[in-house]
Amino acid sequence: MTIFDQLFFNSFNHYKKGNYKKKATTIAIYYITLVQTSLLLVLGVFFAEFFHKMNVATMTATKAWILFVFASLLLYFTNWIQYSGKKRKIMNANQKKKTNYGIITLWSIPIVALFLALIFMRVF
Repeated sequence: MTIFDQLFFNSFNHYKKGNYKKKATTIAIYYITLVQTSLLLVLGVFFAEFFHKMNVATMTATKAWILFVFASLLLYFTNWIQYSGKKRKIMNANQKKKTNYGIITLWSIPIVALFLALIFMRVF
């Protein structure tokens, strides 16, 4: 089980126990997609600035943002396929060690990643 699976199940279980029982899967899919896209953004900004400092012309900024949007949509689609339905239920049943992260910790991960991306954009 990957760290993304653990983060998904923690957010899913939190919202399933709360007021959003019917929307728990949807919220957890949006959450894990946000985490993955924010990490993708941090890596993309870091490498874009690194290549800019090394005077390597790989692609324009517009093309990079379009590629980021397509990659984000692809991540959402793969998460939707992976965590909706039978496969999620099987993974949840096979989960041996259940880790419990607080909801503040869960939501601080994408916020910190977005903050790092903004810092990388400003510093370099």
